[in-house]
Amino acid sequence: MMNTQEITAKYKITRQTLNNWVKKNEIPAPLDKKGRQNVWSADQVKIIDQKINQVYMGETHKSIEKLGTFKIGNRRYLGSKQKMLDFIEKVVEENTRNIKSVADIFGGTGVVSDLFRKQGKKIIINDILNSNFISYQTWFGNEKIDIKKLNDIFDELNNLKGISGYVTENFGDRYFSLENAKKIDAIREKIETFTNLNLRERACLLTSLLYAMDKAANTVGHFDAYRKRMDSFKPLVLRIPEFNVNKENEIYNEDANQLVRKIRADLVYIDTPYNSRGYESAYHVLENVIEWKKPLVEGVAMKAVNRSEKSSDYTKAKAPQAFEDLISNIEARYILVSYNNMAKKGNSRSNAKISNEEIIAALEKRGKVQIFDTDFNAFTTGKSKISNHKELLYLCTVRKKEEKIIQSALNYTGSKHKLLPQIKPFFPSEYKKFIDLFSGGGSVTANVIKDNIGTSYIMNDIEKHVIGFYEYLSLNRVDKFIKEVENEICKYGLSNSSKYGYEYYGCDSAKGLGAYNKENFLKLRADYNLNPSPILFYLLIVYGFNNQIRFNSKGEYNLPVGKRDFNQRMQDKLIDFSEALQNEKIKFSSLDFRKVKFSSGDFIYADPPYLLTVAAYNENGGWGENNEIDLYKYLDKANEKGTKFALSNVILHKGKENEILKKWASKYNLHVLDYHYNNSNYQSKAKYSETVEVLITNY
Repeated sequence: MMNTQEITAKYKITRQTLNNWVKKNEIPAPLDKKGRQNVWSADQVKIIDQKINQVYMGETHKSIEKLGTFKIGNRRYLGSKQKMLDFIEKVVEENTRNIKSVADIFGGTGVVSDLFRKQGKKIIINDILNSNFISYQTWFGNEKIDIKKLNDIFDELNNLKGISGYVTENFGDRYFSLENAKKIDAIREKIETFTNLNLRERACLLTSLLYAMDKAANTVGHFDAYRKRMDSFKPLVLRIPEFNVNKENEIYNEDANQLVRKIRADLVYIDTPYNSRGYESAYHVLENVIEWKKPLVEGVAMKAVNRSEKSSDYTKAKAPQAFEDLISNIEARYILVSYNNMAKKGNSRSNAKISNEEIIAALEKRGKVQIFDTDFNAFTTGKSKISNHKELLYLCTVRKKEEKIIQSALNYTGSKHKLLPQIKPFFPSEYKKFIDLFSGGGSVTANVIKDNIGTSYIMNDIEKHVIGFYEYLSLNRVDKFIKEVENEICKYGLSNSSKYGYEYYGCDSAKGLGAYNKENFLKLRADYNLNPSPILFYLLIVYGFNNQIRFNSKGEYNLPVGKRDFNQRMQDKLIDFSEALQNEKIKFSSLDFRKVKFSSGDFIYADPPYLLTVAAYNENGGWGENNEIDLYKYLDKANEKGTKFALSNVILHKGKENEILKKWASKYNLHVLDYHYNNSNYQSKAKYSETVEVLITNY
């Protein structure tokens, strides 16, 4: 006679398992009770013993044909998109065109890639986990396989007797029953002995073992922990995978951020880890068995000591930065991102590492973004009650690569060449006259004129020396100008590091050339102030402090010598800029902005000195609130006349807000650069930067 407690202890099964067998009439019900415990007779215990043996051994000797096959989606996996496939397919089908190749760079189980494989698309799939990489060889590999040979091997593996080894010692009676752990040891060691297999055939064996382990595991679907009481006694059995015939697929086992720098696809699908639950820890057992390096393990969960080498930045605080880097280096027509709305819903481990705003910000730098959502069950540890959980799809239609951005020949404070890729898409596609109201460094006009939209282009700036220099460049061949510059360099005895290097002048790049050039620079400055010319003006900027422009109240250039000279970079910028300005459509003026005329159908781009960040070239008199208010009045008149405008400005800087701008801009459309979605609330950007750049348009 044995009571229930004694039976569960002997056979390592739960009360629930016994009850289930009784309900199914697979074993007899206990005959009696002793206290609170059910009591089982010797004959009944014998039947239970037979049942246990049947469960353990029942399927082992079946042929592989009778056992059937398994599919790619037949495994448990954190964040699996198996239930979202219809949603993903619908979004892609309705919002993209002519997709011939798909890159799934955080592939996981590979079910999303399989969705597109079935559609006849080329697949590029990647995952940092070697266990997933091996399974991809099975599902997406291009090699041919010998099915008869594999059938024979599977029969052999299924009929192996278990042996005690690495898995038994470390994971037996924890993640697997002792019998299944021994079986895994036997199978895994045997696979190592096969020498007549190609890469894909060997992968089929390992993939089958991986899927069988998942089915037999005493877990809830991952290996962060195991169930306290062993209740997974169904014998581990290998089945053969459903094979596909593939061509030209690419399979990688790399860091995704590095991979995107060398691949291209029509559509890149991204499903990063969402929270702090690292997949290298959740699937450490599978990694150990597939790699078979037999690493040391530690802790209750028996995790590999060195598993951190596969940890992901996407599970850490640096996830937003990693995501932005990833997106910026993708080469594709479409980017599709899966994420969720778990920002602050669960415990600290469950909460999403990247915010909705951060995802949008990174994607909008690359193109137009659409957001789709669907209800989905959130994974938690049971400690968090999650409601209204949504899985989100962010679809970015990538803008075509911009042509090379032409930089100003002058190192002009506030130059817009870095922001042009964001600003230009907001400019109208049609206009008569383009008016660069505060042309400054001139990079906006130099790049806009390439589009050849307007009938004329006005470069206006109140700084006459700058406009005079631009006009001179527009009328003279750049090679002639460079020769004149080099003649003056020689005349004044200034350094020419592009020809002779720093050592020739007894200097190095860190300290710069200031000490060598100081005396001669002062002579150049004095000559210019007595007799200004475009050549000397340019040399002052090149050799002056930080390549800046500054004149005193007497109209004299007064900056000291700088560290650099007429190097190759300066020459290259001069050539590109000069060639852009040699266009007969460009007109030059040096007027107060209030006097610049406009007409209906024109387009005004205004980049004034910023009220919150006054630059050196604007120190004498400065740019005050009166100027600011007059500019807004000027643009209001333009709006009334049917003239389109775009205003660049700073709305927040070092904790200060431009209240005048904020109030005036409420009448128009405000676009936050870097976070430039229409009519956005700039406060979302304020969390990430001391300075918030905006573009305000009246269209």
